[in-house]
Amino acid sequence: MSQPTDNTVRVYTISLGCPKNRVDTERLLGTLGSAMGPVESVKEADLVLINTCGFIQPATEESITTILDAVRDAAEVMEKTGRKPLLCVAGCLVSRYGQDLKKELPEVDLWLTTEEMHLWPDMAAKALSVSVERDTPRNLSTGPAYAYLKVSEGCSHNCRFCTIPSIRGPHKSWPVDFLIDEAEQLANSVSEIIVVGQDSTAYGSDLGSGHDLETLVKGVAGISALQWLRIMYLYPAGLTESLLSILKEHVPPFLPYFDIPLQHAHPDVLSSMGRPFARNPEKVIDRVRSFFPEAALRTTFIVGYPGETEEHFEHLMDFVRKTRFHHLGVFPYWPEDGTPAAAMDNQVPDEIKMERRDALMELQAGISEEILSQYEGKTLPVLIEQPSEEWPGLYVGRAWFQAPDVDGVTYVSAPPEVELTLGSIVDVEIEKADTYDLSGLV
Repeated sequence: MSQPTDNTVRVYTISLGCPKNRVDTERLLGTLGSAMGPVESVKEADLVLINTCGFIQPATEESITTILDAVRDAAEVMEKTGRKPLLCVAGCLVSRYGQDLKKELPEVDLWLTTEEMHLWPDMAAKALSVSVERDTPRNLSTGPAYAYLKVSEGCSHNCRFCTIPSIRGPHKSWPVDFLIDEAEQLANSVSEIIVVGQDSTAYGSDLGSGHDLETLVKGVAGISALQWLRIMYLYPAGLTESLLSILKEHVPPFLPYFDIPLQHAHPDVLSSMGRPFARNPEKVIDRVRSFFPEAALRTTFIVGYPGETEEHFEHLMDFVRKTRFHHLGVFPYWPEDGTPAAAMDNQVPDEIKMERRDALMELQAGISEEILSQYEGKTLPVLIEQPSEEWPGLYVGRAWFQAPDVDGVTYVSAPPEVELTLGSIVDVEIEKADTYDLSGLV
């Protein structure tokens, strides 16, 4: 990391929660342009920017703890140097609990809600007494391997457990030309672009003809510099035969990796959740595999939703056994204030929620280990992300079926005379498979 000069604003950032938050942070920092210099601690900073998550209780608790830590560190700086960094807290937690937070944390200098996102650059620049630089590229925080392309904001679904519509508002898409231009800029810096949105398959539904995921895929996949294209948050109802056909036509760079947030498998629970796809989820899995037999599937499930019986849970376990997902995230249900599900009868005890989560993750661990073991002895293309801290010559990378942060990684050993380029895709002979990670040699 280059050191900022005396004329720059030293900025320490923490972006919590989902990749969509990270993009918001990168866009804000990009508007500070040459005035911004990144540093690695609160004690070095002129500006401390914390972009928060408030989606569920654990995320809220993490955000509050992070803010309190920054307040403490800033007070120590003030005590020792007489200089207090500007504390700026942004994002979902602010939109959800803003007034209460302002009362409890007067030490924070600037609060930025998601409703004011278009004003974030001006508000931050004013507080720092610097100028906003318009039409500047994002300040990427993900390194040379990958970057996120955020295609939409908010959500217009009415899932009864979810706080996103009340925090982020209804679904709003960025214009397709804007996104393709941004993707072209990103492809000059990274090897992989990862499309994200609360529901990526709903992209463009609010903009009319010519703005849809099929059109966006065609445009982004046509960028010559792009090597990998991954799409996250593919809602089941939007995975139509038409879309799957377009995706199949654009391999490569499109990776046959399908992140499908199913949330449950039993139709009674899905209906109670108010999911937009409340029918048999096996149908969408079969549809995907009819176009992509080799597809790597990822999903998330909620266990312990109000009214979930042992029979419902066993149905979910059977579905996981049959489907054999590459990757699986499991979350115990949290009764969030203001959601319809929080007021429902038949709330499941926390102890049972945790037991069900552990049982499902134990089942998935065995499935994951079996799937990964099939790659032993094979050669896979691996995107090199960073050198490992364990020993020289060891790198951390990802195979095509591994998304950053949410999936496992591939450890790559290179001979002493070979220095791998970060962001490059190299052929790796896989020697060992663990439960979630792979190891191999160049």
